[in-house]
Amino acid sequence: MSLVSFAGLSAGARRPAIRLAVAVSMALAASTAFAQVSRSANVPPPQDTPYPGTIALHVDASDTRQGIFRVHETIPVQAGKLTLLFPQWIPGEHSPSGPVDMLAGLDVTANGKSLKWVRDEYDVYAFHLDVPAGVSSIDVNFQFLSSRGEGSAEMTDRMLDLEWNKMALYPAGHFSRDITFKPSVTLPGGWKFGTALETASTSGSSTTFKPVPFNTLVDSPIYAGLYFNRVDLNPGGKAPVHLDVVADAPKYLVMSPEQLKVHRALVTQAVKLFGSHHYDHYDFLFSLSDQLGGNGLEHHQSSEDGMGPDYFTAWAENAPNRDLLAHEYVHSWNGKFRRPADLWTPNFNVPMGDSLLWVYEGQTQYWGFVLTARSGMWTPEQFRDALAMVAANYDRNRPGFDWRTMEDTTNDATAAHRAGLPYRSWQMSEEYYSAGQMMWLAVDAKIRALTHDSKSLDDFARAFFGVDNGSFVTRTYTFDDVVAALNGVAKYDWTSYLHSFVDERQPPLLDGVKGSGWKLVYTDKESPYEKQYESRPESPRHIFNFTWSIGMTLTKKGQVNDVRWNGPAFKAGVSTGATLVAVNGEAYSSDVLKNAITSAKDSKSPIRLLFKYQGAVRTVPVDYHGGLQYPHLVRVKGTPDYLSQIIAARK
Repeated sequence: MSLVSFAGLSAGARRPAIRLAVAVSMALAASTAFAQVSRSANVPPPQDTPYPGTIALHVDASDTRQGIFRVHETIPVQAGKLTLLFPQWIPGEHSPSGPVDMLAGLDVTANGKSLKWVRDEYDVYAFHLDVPAGVSSIDVNFQFLSSRGEGSAEMTDRMLDLEWNKMALYPAGHFSRDITFKPSVTLPGGWKFGTALETASTSGSSTTFKPVPFNTLVDSPIYAGLYFNRVDLNPGGKAPVHLDVVADAPKYLVMSPEQLKVHRALVTQAVKLFGSHHYDHYDFLFSLSDQLGGNGLEHHQSSEDGMGPDYFTAWAENAPNRDLLAHEYVHSWNGKFRRPADLWTPNFNVPMGDSLLWVYEGQTQYWGFVLTARSGMWTPEQFRDALAMVAANYDRNRPGFDWRTMEDTTNDATAAHRAGLPYRSWQMSEEYYSAGQMMWLAVDAKIRALTHDSKSLDDFARAFFGVDNGSFVTRTYTFDDVVAALNGVAKYDWTSYLHSFVDERQPPLLDGVKGSGWKLVYTDKESPYEKQYESRPESPRHIFNFTWSIGMTLTKKGQVNDVRWNGPAFKAGVSTGATLVAVNGEAYSSDVLKNAITSAKDSKSPIRLLFKYQGAVRTVPVDYHGGLQYPHLVRVKGTPDYLSQIIAARK
């Protein structure tokens, strides 16, 4: 909204208007500051004091046809003012993304009589009510409504993902660890489930779990389904680890002996890496479906993971994204046990700080790739091909580093809420994941060079994340703690080194590839790994990638997903969102576009692309003659091959 329209004003006339705009803006800022004070006064701040009594929470999750979770809470109370909160800041999502918009039908009663509630004027996650004298408990009922879009639902007719932060209102004024819940759930008949919670009793289709603090409850979701299989990934181990799989059909649950072997090796290799574990038992909650959404979230003793239904049945064709399980498992150490100090909060409605996500997520992304290779879930070639694609992104497809730093992108989860972006290569989005991964590869190579290959980032991982074996108590850290731990492995000016990646524009993100004995090259042939993105057109993750040549990616329907900023397609005027209809007068297909790019290499004529966008059709001539370009890693002779050492399985 514009306060004052400057259109058509002369230079002399603009000055009073500008002064007026500044005055109005200052008044609004003062008003906003007052509103913030008022909000703080309305919502009691959390105190580290126990909440009296135990909150009983029951979720009826049996209405899978309509996608409705029906919630009932019995909350012990005292007479007076009470504020109930719906969780807003969800660990692992790094943003105020709690879906309060999906809460409906809120009804609060005491002794059978309805109590009036009022939503806070400034905080939509807070609900105020007055508890009458003589009332010792209230009943809270509401529904949480599952999204009904394909690939985004929390509940389908064959499986569900129950996240407790979506199923509970909790009292303000206390640390979440000081509020005890006794949870229970009713599932459809015949369904089985996996969770980190421990069962207290079962009656028919209803299960009651042992009481837990609210922070533990939120950290312990349930995956349930009609078709379910539980696989032991740590047989004979002191701390059990299970893969709890729900699928769209029984055939998708079947694992081969080799698949079982590499999934068990993932657990073994992770424990060898860190030298510890911080769980009594761990559950990979794994959905195999294109319908269920919300997959890929870490928890202390479990993780929410999801792939397409044919993860096992089409194993040979499904190498991309196979690092998901490793990534979320690493978070049990990095993110849940050890956590950046500004990311720890006393409850789920105090804002989090994301400044160290390049450790939390960046190093997890690094270890996710490495452990996928060490376990055998990727071959060494698949690991290198996957890494080449990441490296190429930072070689050619992130011009946004001209104006942003990696640390600035730690704000993206809050600023963009992980929504689609029109020009991601320029805007950038949460680069602390993969750019952080490239930085930690450089750190690993640097440690190996400094110590003549006697130490590595493995030593940092063991020293930093492997302490207090068996402890569940979160240990926070700061930038200085990271530097001190690195110096404990190899003395160096790590402060300046990390800042050169994190706080500077155009960071040296390819240094790790070079430092580990390899280099990035481009050829006109896709790697087998990259080709799998195109070979599975039925996959929702499917894209046709022409990023490193003509400079754009296309969805399986031909829609432009991204355009490389200042790349050939961008300079010609190609827009994201447009649909490619024809290439040089021939109906579009990915092969037709590939042939056109190849032919243009020996021609001076532009590639003529016909797009449909916003009801109009237009031809865009793209003056590109570099041929197809696909990334690969090749060895640099005469240098140590650190990369092969990094991914070698630990004995």
